[in-house]
Amino acid sequence: MQGVHLLVDFGSTYTKLTAVSLDQETIIGTAKAMTTVKTDVLEGFNNALEQLQVSHPDMGEITAVSACSSAAGGLKMAAIGLVEELTVEAAKRACLGAGALVELVFSHHLTRKEIKQLKQADIDIVLLAGGTDGGNKECIVHNAKKLAEAKLNVPIIVAGNKDASDEIEELFMQTDQTFYSVDNVMPKLKKLQVDDAKRVIRQIFITKIIEAKGIKKAEEKTGEIIMPTPEAVLVAAELLAKGHEDESGFGELMVIDIGGATTDVHTIGEGFPKRTEVIFKGLQEPFAKRTVEGDLGMRYSANALVSLVSPYEFKQYYTYEEENDYKAAAQKRHDEVDYLPDSDQEREFDKALARICCDYSMSRHVGHVEVVYTPLGNMYYQTGKDLTDVKYVIGTGGVLINTDDAKEILKEVNQKSNKKLELRPTKPTFLIDRKYILSAMGLLGQKHPKLALKLMKEYLE
Repeated sequence: MQGVHLLVDFGSTYTKLTAVSLDQETIIGTAKAMTTVKTDVLEGFNNALEQLQVSHPDMGEITAVSACSSAAGGLKMAAIGLVEELTVEAAKRACLGAGALVELVFSHHLTRKEIKQLKQADIDIVLLAGGTDGGNKECIVHNAKKLAEAKLNVPIIVAGNKDASDEIEELFMQTDQTFYSVDNVMPKLKKLQVDDAKRVIRQIFITKIIEAKGIKKAEEKTGEIIMPTPEAVLVAAELLAKGHEDESGFGELMVIDIGGATTDVHTIGEGFPKRTEVIFKGLQEPFAKRTVEGDLGMRYSANALVSLVSPYEFKQYYTYEEENDYKAAAQKRHDEVDYLPDSDQEREFDKALARICCDYSMSRHVGHVEVVYTPLGNMYYQTGKDLTDVKYVIGTGGVLINTDDAKEILKEVNQKSNKKLELRPTKPTFLIDRKYILSAMGLLGQKHPKLALKLMKEYLE
């Protein structure tokens, strides 16, 4: 008898539990309670567990527990590199792929002002990149010296030109600075290599960060907290796309997660140009790609979101009489982050915000085609991923789960006549993660990938 595997997500707002019967290969039930990171995270966990046990009294014995976390602001990082479009972008992608929120980004030589920003910022890890192997090493050595002098109280991961690694190690060994040397995130021009950096980011998250945020004590009851929540979602999406052994996957897909503070977009697929006349340029795209938009959220970021859209544009999503009406509605959501809409008008406003989150986050995530006019005719260059053939778009997050209009909101990711150069999906099938299971399936997939895949296929509506 295998019993029940309990999967826990310590979220920034809610602690979510999913109980899976390993014997019957079904989801027994789910429950959630407010996350209590300011007092003791186990309070929220126990409240959710009590709900689960009351609603499923014959649940059976819990034999295994796995957890992920984005509580206490999640995992926050700074990315430093040489050239903005190359090593800086490679460093950012390593951070995002590991489930982090990239709070600060610096390129070229660090200045005193930037060091001051780093010292004042509430970040957990610094990722220092710069130079291809055998390329420029002067800049990364300069930045390492600045960081060593700064005596930052956070771990530094060095992921740049390997020719500079000995010199940088000697620098940091003369200080009390915690540092890790990993493979260069861009060993050759435009070639991405982020797996080693992601492995160490996860290792630091498990051993140091959850301890510092007071979540460590939950491990006694929940077992090891093995990854940040966004990484768990990305792992689940990759499993669902690729399949496992004889269980086929869905192929190229996208997950869009609209939260209170951010909108996360995950895409699984190569994203190479689909048309023969289009030439790819720029940095190689990761097969599993994640972007996070910190100004697109339903509550914490509501003010930032409405400031992105002109009053005329906002009217395309929501009908209002006075400009102050919709700005006041956004302010209310910013001030009361646990606010739930209590009228049709308020629900329509939330729907409008969600549609903007979908549309704008898509524009930033998706690849673009640039037309260059030459004496020999037009040349077409693609940067980013071509997502025109994405088969499935999966929606998750409170606003999508709790509405009957989820499909209408998700349609905002589709190709648009006014954004023809964006390589958006053309005819995807929309699915909803109604039971909030994606992060749970990313956790379950670490030990039972075939079962996690089967359950996703069954429960995504």
